[in-house]
Amino acid sequence: MSAPDTSNEYFQLAVRFVNQTNRHLFLTGRAGTGKTTFLKYIQEHCPKKMAVVAPTGVAAINAGGVTMHSFFQLPFGPFLPSRQGGWHDPSINSTDQHTLIKNLRFNSAKRELLRELELLVIDEVSMVRADMLDAIDLILRHFRRQPYTPFGGVQVLFIGDLFQLPPVVTNEEWEGILKYHYASPFFFDSQAVRQAPPLYLELKKIYRQNEANFIDILNNLRNNSTNEEDLRQLHLRYIPGFVPDEDDHYITLTSHNYKADKINQYQLARLQGEVYEFRGEITGDFNEKALPAEMALQLKVGAQVMFIKNDKGEFRRFFNGKLAVIQSISKDNKITVGFPGEDIELEIEQEVWKNIRYSYNKEKDSIEEEELGSFKQYPIRLAWAITIHKSQGLTFRKAIVDAGESFAPGQVYVALSRLTSMDGLILYSRIQPHCISTDERVIAFTSAELAADELQQALQQERKAYIGRSIIQCFDWSKLAAAWEAHYENYEDRQLPEQNVAVLWAQALLNKVNDQQAVAYKFMRQLEQLLTTAASDGYAALQQRMQAAIAYFRLQLEENLASLQQHLDDIKVKQKVKKYVKELQELKQVFERQQQLLEQATLTVNALVRGVPADELLQLIDSQKKAATAIRETAQSVTKGAKGETKRISLQLFKEGKNIEDIAVHRGMAISTIEGHLIQFIATGEIQIEELVQGPKIVAILDAIKEAGGQSITPVKEKLGDEYSFGEIRAVMQYASRLQQENA
Repeated sequence: MSAPDTSNEYFQLAVRFVNQTNRHLFLTGRAGTGKTTFLKYIQEHCPKKMAVVAPTGVAAINAGGVTMHSFFQLPFGPFLPSRQGGWHDPSINSTDQHTLIKNLRFNSAKRELLRELELLVIDEVSMVRADMLDAIDLILRHFRRQPYTPFGGVQVLFIGDLFQLPPVVTNEEWEGILKYHYASPFFFDSQAVRQAPPLYLELKKIYRQNEANFIDILNNLRNNSTNEEDLRQLHLRYIPGFVPDEDDHYITLTSHNYKADKINQYQLARLQGEVYEFRGEITGDFNEKALPAEMALQLKVGAQVMFIKNDKGEFRRFFNGKLAVIQSISKDNKITVGFPGEDIELEIEQEVWKNIRYSYNKEKDSIEEEELGSFKQYPIRLAWAITIHKSQGLTFRKAIVDAGESFAPGQVYVALSRLTSMDGLILYSRIQPHCISTDERVIAFTSAELAADELQQALQQERKAYIGRSIIQCFDWSKLAAAWEAHYENYEDRQLPEQNVAVLWAQALLNKVNDQQAVAYKFMRQLEQLLTTAASDGYAALQQRMQAAIAYFRLQLEENLASLQQHLDDIKVKQKVKKYVKELQELKQVFERQQQLLEQATLTVNALVRGVPADELLQLIDSQKKAATAIRETAQSVTKGAKGETKRISLQLFKEGKNIEDIAVHRGMAISTIEGHLIQFIATGEIQIEELVQGPKIVAILDAIKEAGGQSITPVKEKLGDEYSFGEIRAVMQYASRLQQENA
């Protein structure tokens, strides 16, 4: 994609709000201001775990996401946010809070995906109904276990233009049920948005039009302020029966599909020569009702076509909506086009549109796209005519608008704003005043716009809140607790050797994790209070309180990991436990990720004490996340390739003089992970035990190991108490094993 305009102040502000705050954002803008460009930029440059959804199949494919209904398993009938509000038509098949959750069939992977989601992007939000948004809100609150937080704590980016096509709601649904719950069907009247209003940010710079007078007329159309002079100027372009010359290359915008198809087929039949049919190719799972291009594309030499996808190459030879003319079609199905007014020809290549599914990758701690199927076809369509609805997002130099008296709300603005200038406009029918009225509720909602300086102030406040929230969330035990609860519930479906022992072990560890979660929850509430006044003493009190809490939680995590590792060591030698062992290793990663979060909290608070500016601090938080992800990916690939290389990286850093804490920060790993790396080299003699454990402690640990009468770490830890860490004990146990081998 092309690089964003760095001089576009509102574009850059929007990027910072998405990447550096947790504020819900409604990104809007007139036609041609770059909303699609912004979405693509966020998909490529946002550090958060995100998913993109849209209300229709075609919109989802074009946005590079999935439909809202498939992602959330939304009902197709109305959703009732509550049972209050008056009479409901019993003949309408509706869903309420109870039946929605009851009928959902999310597997464990989907539930985990919802828990890990950080940013939800809803494209084409103008078409999203209020009740569907409330259904999404309920699902996120329920499965993220945050019933009192809008959208379950997920940041939502709404993208769309409310002055274009509105949500579809039948009169039966509205009059029979929805009007008792909502002021309007628009997304902004959902209960979730009313509880947590998004920041309104409008992209201002218009890239499509550069004719000031035409821009003013479009703005008036959009804002319900069209005057007689605007209509007079538009009607200068009213030329009923206008027949363009073939070389003029107009496209007709109509209100109905059958009209557009009739015009295209008529014009195609007028051309001399052979008809060529190009069949699209579906691979895997791809909904034929959501095809972004024709399955059977019929062409002739001389046909006027339109590109339906942007050029992905560096030179941007074509864009979505650019008109072209077929120059040649060879026997081996090579298609060449020329562009009106341009002295170039281009051989078209087939494009591939993907049907994806989002999944959470535990090892990389990232949300990834899994391709379910694809559709392959040439990215063009016949373009003597197109419906106004399908023209959304396209740009034309010349267009004939033929909608008769059938303008729906928003259609006048959509149709006229496709053009780059008024000189290219031809009207086949007059525009009646009643056809251009914008819904007053939309006007009221869009009046909440802030000035640029106010947006800057809001950004600073939201950044501060985001930094504070990032600290608090480092102590959020809910994901860890949910993972262990899911693990424990699955025992009844397993057949393990010594099943009862494993169940008792898992139950004991689950109880410990739940106890830790209760303590963590209380501490998170304390942090919320501390952060409100933390700046008054330079964050000193916050740092002191955090140090004590982190020491406590580190110890808890070390004990959890030690118990898990012991169970892993005991079970992995058994038969038919491969799948179980893999699940335990994934749970180990959850513990280690929680350790990394504690390290991140330490770094963040220390940076606040040092007075690090917000920009640098946010970059530090982002870099820590990226470093942790990169190290996990490297470790994963290294483990599959040169086994042990990642441990040697830690050894090299240790030999260079870095201590364990510095190495953990540098590599984005937990302290216990680095300890585990270094301990391995005691057996090889590359690290001496005295480099990791103080002399008096070595003697005490050796005595405790002897008294415990075995190699199990838990009884040794119980004998020694809190002054001795699990890492120190493991190091001495490795040392004792080495001595035993040398003396054998």
